[in-house]
Amino acid sequence: MGSHGYRYSLSPGESSRPPREGKSKRSHILCVLPCTVSQLRSATEQQGSFFIQGKEINQVGVVGIVRRTKPAVAYVVYSLDDMTGPSLDVKQWMDLEAANMNDRVIPPGTYIKVVGSLRSFENHRSMVAVSVRRVEDYNEITSHMMEVVQANLLNDGSSCSVTKNKTVTTIMSLSSSNKSTSYGFTANQSQVFNLIKSCPLAEGIAMQSLMTSLKYLTTYDIRTCLKFLINEGHIFSTVDDDHFKSTYM
Repeated sequence: MGSHGYRYSLSPGESSRPPREGKSKRSHILCVLPCTVSQLRSATEQQGSFFIQGKEINQVGVVGIVRRTKPAVAYVVYSLDDMTGPSLDVKQWMDLEAANMNDRVIPPGTYIKVVGSLRSFENHRSMVAVSVRRVEDYNEITSHMMEVVQANLLNDGSSCSVTKNKTVTTIMSLSSSNKSTSYGFTANQSQVFNLIKSCPLAEGIAMQSLMTSLKYLTTYDIRTCLKFLINEGHIFSTVDDDHFKSTYM
């Protein structure tokens, strides 16, 4: 990802697969799939890739409570529990020896939202996080579970899935209408976030499109909002530093 997006390193023994030959970066855009810990633990693994309901997963989003925190020199491991099964380890890379970095370690008993990738090393599954943030509004926990249900129904090929999808989509629309307000966004942040979230393109919305739609905001104002939204885990950059997509469906 670009300099405005997320970066993470792999621990010794872990590896990331290079893109298949003949495929551009655009074809490898990471879509965030809302999941439960139980789904990640039971996901099918084939040649280093993971599948849920036959669909390959890249980045996933999980919401749960921190049960244990294990700081190390270069990273911290959170034991994440969402009440669907045994806890899952989440590794977030950070230099804990840097000034004030210990203050960023989230203590046990805190609800968090994690966006990252599933990994398996020596039969031990864990997540490598690109974003970890505290859940400030507990309604987000319910909202996340509804998004999980919606994602499952969208992947379900049964005859009744269409009806279910319409019902869940209606509920999700009502639930998400006030989502930006519940996050405590400023007016400018809400407008930038809503534009990004509403963009249907796989690569997300371009910076130029944001500037065109938000002519009353300066480039600096928009960049400031983007930096805040990325740091808080609400959006991420995709094909380059100037294309952005929401971490929410």
